[in-house]
Amino acid sequence: MAGDGELAGAARLLLLLLATLVAVAAAAGPSEADVLLSFRATLRGPTGDRPPAPLDQWVTSPGSGPCGLPVWYAVRCHPVTNQVLVLRLEYLGLQGAAPDMAPLAGLPGLRSLSFANNNLTGAFPAGLSKLGMLKLLYLSRNRLSGDIPDDAFAAMKGLMKLYLTNNDFTGHIPGSIVTSPKLLVLQLSKNRFDGPMPDLDQKGLQLVDVSNNNLSGPVPEQLQRFGVAAFQGNEGMCGPPLAIACPPASPIGASSPSSDSSNSLKILMIIAIAVVAVGGLLAIAGIILALLARRKDDATETLGGSGDAVTAAKLQATAEPAIKIEKRDMEQTGSVTAVPAKRGGRRDGLVFLQEGGPRFELEDLLRASAEVLGSGNFGASYKATLLDGASMVVKRFKEMNGAARQDFNEHMRRLGRLSHPNLNPVVAYLYKKDEKLFVTEHKANGGLAAFLHGGERSGLPKLDWAARLRIVKGVARALAYLYEELPMLTVPHGHLKSSNVLLDDALEPVLSDYALVPVVTPQHASQVMVAYKSPECAAAQGGKASKKSDVWTLGILVLELLTGKFPANYLRKGRDQDTMMDLAGWVNSVVREEWTGEVFDKDMGGTRSAEGEMVKLLKVGLACCDADVAARWDIKEALARIEEVRERDPDDSSTASSYLSDGVSGAGDQPNYIST
Repeated sequence: MAGDGELAGAARLLLLLLATLVAVAAAAGPSEADVLLSFRATLRGPTGDRPPAPLDQWVTSPGSGPCGLPVWYAVRCHPVTNQVLVLRLEYLGLQGAAPDMAPLAGLPGLRSLSFANNNLTGAFPAGLSKLGMLKLLYLSRNRLSGDIPDDAFAAMKGLMKLYLTNNDFTGHIPGSIVTSPKLLVLQLSKNRFDGPMPDLDQKGLQLVDVSNNNLSGPVPEQLQRFGVAAFQGNEGMCGPPLAIACPPASPIGASSPSSDSSNSLKILMIIAIAVVAVGGLLAIAGIILALLARRKDDATETLGGSGDAVTAAKLQATAEPAIKIEKRDMEQTGSVTAVPAKRGGRRDGLVFLQEGGPRFELEDLLRASAEVLGSGNFGASYKATLLDGASMVVKRFKEMNGAARQDFNEHMRRLGRLSHPNLNPVVAYLYKKDEKLFVTEHKANGGLAAFLHGGERSGLPKLDWAARLRIVKGVARALAYLYEELPMLTVPHGHLKSSNVLLDDALEPVLSDYALVPVVTPQHASQVMVAYKSPECAAAQGGKASKKSDVWTLGILVLELLTGKFPANYLRKGRDQDTMMDLAGWVNSVVREEWTGEVFDKDMGGTRSAEGEMVKLLKVGLACCDADVAARWDIKEALARIEEVRERDPDDSSTASSYLSDGVSGAGDQPNYIST
């Protein structure tokens, strides 16, 4: 009997344990993989009948998941908690109504969500209010419409960046945006918002753009610092910084017609008196100036000098000083020193472009310890470490006389409004007649070129396939953003090369030296900027650079990342004779002869089961480098194809040679590199 009692007790204990495990499992809820797979089922890609093809890579297997290896497409994970941190469902051609976002509340670590550059329609996405931990939300460039609920962002106490541009939203700007204490960037341009502009008083606010809406009323005083471009295109808005004055406040009580006419007469009399007074003052000033001029001429003749000499002396005394940055020792370290070229000159201060960003004086930069980073086609670059420990890069540009001061300042303000995770923003600049200084944030990992070509002495880690693919996608997204935001530029970047692709602490790419063509001397631009090295700009053809010249530079960068070879011209022994060819020409010849072992960089790890995807990206690079400008892809096509490339092949049995034989023709002078 005792044994039976012990068995019954053990059975009860086992049942209690099982019940506890079930309760724990129920409390834990679905896994992040389950959440994403369930959410994927609600999406519709370009065909409208299934989720977009790139998300087919979301598969589960033992030991895998969104943050396993390989990391799922469009997903970024936290390196410590291993939770989904970023979900970037961009450029996927998503169709139909925006999906309900409430299921994504099952991703507790989600901080950044993007559905930008798709074809989503209908109302503001439901369920976003459930994602209280979001910091970054991107819904730009869709076809969303209708009013946004006033409390749509009330739960997002940590919201920092909100992008809703290029949609068809209507109604008032949601009041819950005003109460977001950490808001840094608000992009609402190119919608149909109406009513007054709310007075945003967040101290850290860096960028506001509500241009091209139907807003009305005065620009709030706190927001006037963002300039005209942030509010233009709203016919009902008035007051500074806009040129449209706000109407005077109506007096209490209605005025009679007689009082109106009396007031009008008074105003006319005041204007007439003012005009007469100003005319008299101008006449007196003219007489005084004439007398002074006569005295000056008499003095010049008496001294035996010439009027031209006096003029030259005055110009010399008032000329703006140049900024001279000197290296203080032979180890390429020292300090940056400002030296006036001539006495009597006026020294301008730094102009800051990023509101809420770091602030410092020119003297802080000049006295900071400096390290020479290098000397490029435009001038030298220095790393300046300020007293607070912040590191800035100071670049000297000497060939920037392509625009007058006013045009230059306007272009810099335009660059200051750009905001993209893969662009390195200009923090501040200094305008001088003979040279300009640009100040940007320093990136600890430096340029991509050092990782690819620095060798073992550089001490930098080798980039694997996943890192290189991530870099290509980031660069392409930033380039497409420049095309969208700077449509007036014939060459939106102009100087895309591996040394101008910087890598942050997470090896994410950020572009530098972009959109310089409007302010660089045209002759210098044609000599040194990479886009002007494209085939259509060759001296023999006499062509002009264009947006597709930028696409050519993107293709060269893709080939450089895949092959590990420097893109400058180099000698390669052919079968019959020594020939000179550029990187695209070399890849073409290798692919046509199917020397697949020579194409990809031998230092590129993580290529197992990815050969087919690597070849797909190789084809993209070649299509971007097509010598025929008409046949060359535009940036939208290039980005769409790049976004389709995955870290692993869907079919591990695919090989590089099979992909090559399917997509490349080995005959003829102009082989078709892209399979139809």
